[in-house]
Amino acid sequence: MTLLLQHLGRQLGALAVLVLAGLAADADATDRPRVGLVLGGGGARGAAHIGVLEVLEELRVPVDCVAGTSMGALVAGAWVAGVSPGRMRREMAKADWIDMFQDNPEFSELSFRNKRQSQRFLPGSETGVSERGVQFPPGVVLGQKIKLFFNSLVHADYGEREIQQLGLPLSIIATDIGTGEKVVFRDGSLTTAMRASMSVPGLLAPVEYRGRKLVDGGLVDNVPLDEVRNRCQAEVIIAVNVGSPLLKPEEVGSLLSVSAQMVNILTEQNVARSLATLAPGDVYIKPDLEGISASAFDRNGEAADRGRRAAAAMASQLARLSVEPWQFAKWQTEITAGTERAPRIDEIEIVGLGRVDPEAVKPLIRQKEGEPLDTARLNEDLLRIFGDGHYQSVDYTLLTTRERNILRVVPVEKEWGPSYLRLGVNLEIADQGANFDLRLGYQRTMLNRLGGEVLITGQIGSRSGLGIDFYQPLDPAQTFFIEPIAGMDRRLAPIYDRNQKVAEYKIRTAVVEFGAGVNVARLGQIRAGWLDKTLRGWLETGSPIFPTGQSKYDGPFVGLDFDQMNRLYFPTQGWSTRLRYFSSGGPDGDFSRLDARAEGVVSFGKHVLGGVASYTGSPRGRLPFFDAATLGGFLNMTAFAPGQLVGDDTTYGQLRLERIIGVLPIGLRGDIRVGVALEAARRGVVDSETKLTGWLNSASLYLGGETPLGPVYLGYGYSTSGNWNIYLFLGTP
Repeated sequence: MTLLLQHLGRQLGALAVLVLAGLAADADATDRPRVGLVLGGGGARGAAHIGVLEVLEELRVPVDCVAGTSMGALVAGAWVAGVSPGRMRREMAKADWIDMFQDNPEFSELSFRNKRQSQRFLPGSETGVSERGVQFPPGVVLGQKIKLFFNSLVHADYGEREIQQLGLPLSIIATDIGTGEKVVFRDGSLTTAMRASMSVPGLLAPVEYRGRKLVDGGLVDNVPLDEVRNRCQAEVIIAVNVGSPLLKPEEVGSLLSVSAQMVNILTEQNVARSLATLAPGDVYIKPDLEGISASAFDRNGEAADRGRRAAAAMASQLARLSVEPWQFAKWQTEITAGTERAPRIDEIEIVGLGRVDPEAVKPLIRQKEGEPLDTARLNEDLLRIFGDGHYQSVDYTLLTTRERNILRVVPVEKEWGPSYLRLGVNLEIADQGANFDLRLGYQRTMLNRLGGEVLITGQIGSRSGLGIDFYQPLDPAQTFFIEPIAGMDRRLAPIYDRNQKVAEYKIRTAVVEFGAGVNVARLGQIRAGWLDKTLRGWLETGSPIFPTGQSKYDGPFVGLDFDQMNRLYFPTQGWSTRLRYFSSGGPDGDFSRLDARAEGVVSFGKHVLGGVASYTGSPRGRLPFFDAATLGGFLNMTAFAPGQLVGDDTTYGQLRLERIIGVLPIGLRGDIRVGVALEAARRGVVDSETKLTGWLNSASLYLGGETPLGPVYLGYGYSTSGNWNIYLFLGTP
């Protein structure tokens, strides 16, 4: 009996402690003022919010609701989803923000068709055409990689994160671009809300949500104080303002700077109205972010440190909101994400497709049913799907239904497709003349469920022509295909002697080709078929050197084209190789032609080393003059004019070393480099510059970078043979 009474006493004592603790907690909840946290927008400057959160955590300041705009929405959403400030710092530091603002995967991961289209036409020139008229893409960046980064950051791979299910009331601000109204996300997909709030007009495509097109919330409410007052009746507001200051009058000159200033003016006006409502008991934090621009994402660590210093300077005001350690720990457990493991996938769905056959998408998804979800590999697969060029976004959700985990892959087809206009330009100015070409293409994709497409091209300038290319896959996975091609063009072929142009021929070419082949994963294609080619040449100016007239030849061909460069222009690593063999048995020529080229690139820090080796020649017979190998032009024996060296059995080699000296702004591609190149070439049969025999050399120095019109180079080339040239090159090669 005594033991029973002692045990009962202990139980009653424990119960009393729990009751008193509960009463203390209730008293604290009553006595503690309700706190609303507001994180404003400011692009890359918003990383300062992370430092502020670190100080709030150290001072044990709980909050009752959070509102965020733009980059503030990213930080607020991740924090309320349970991502600690420390982890946020690490993830922001690891992220490649320059790459994140480029939608496509590495160039090596694009489909072969998309690779070659990107090389012929400017990637940013794609314009939709339909019965509705001309339609442009909704932004320079569609946000594919950005959305996948948000998914990973908030662990959407454990299940779709819904705002209404988070541990704290969260409000994310966006703007309806159609009406100018403020749109507040208080429920629905967290990552969609974060992406919408960060959609800078013109740069990032709007997010379509519930019948609206949503862009950056900073246009209407960059520091949303009223939202936390209404959401949780906040009695004290902690407001963090990281907005960009207005440009000085002398800094406003270009169209880009004028547009940026207009957005800043709109933003600052609503910020001023909002800040005017701050009460004496509120805490206002404005970090010193002088010198950090809204696009300086590479300085996120520095911005976070400055935010930390600004919050620490307000420690005395924040300390009055502090609670006991056990109270803060209890509050923190309500919003901290648990240590979950990747779920096992029971079923994979592909939904939302209209024109594209889901069977063309399935082979690109390596996730297997019955296996744990591999998020990193899934992100790679979704980017690979996006790289086919048919989609404006490719996302996923993880649904749990009746204890079954369903991975739902959602490719959204381009609303401005499936027919496109494309543009290419090429400008090459040298000391010995200039070439300019303007290229226009009309591409109609998804002609049928197997993915057939037609491309019609026209070009005017130094080389003019028309062409049509019909590509038809033969199976849903698009492994096998047929490809009939027809075209004609007209060009000038110069003849040089002793570095002087002594004649110029006009050459007209007509080609009909029927090919069939196989796509080898993302490596490239192997093709074979029949080629029929007709050439006609006549003297345009100068002395007659070669016979004129028409020649016709036809025969089988076989080719291989693999490309694993990591970038379209200015790669830092990768390789490519092309082989093509043609055997002519036509009435005007019994010969064969072999074209072979290999290129490789490696990088060491800021240095990039590249090499090229190529051969064009006739294993049997001799190449006709009008279809011989040509050298000359930038990085093709730079010291010589374009087309100056003509011949058969031509071998060429190049070694170049480049130094990366800068990076282009967010939304553009590539980097800025200074480079040197050493080149050598030899012609077994010499058709022009007949005095230049044996091995020839060229050395060049150049500066290059990527622009919206393609790569641009300014270079100088010199050869010990006495030739030299200054080049300006711009556009698609």
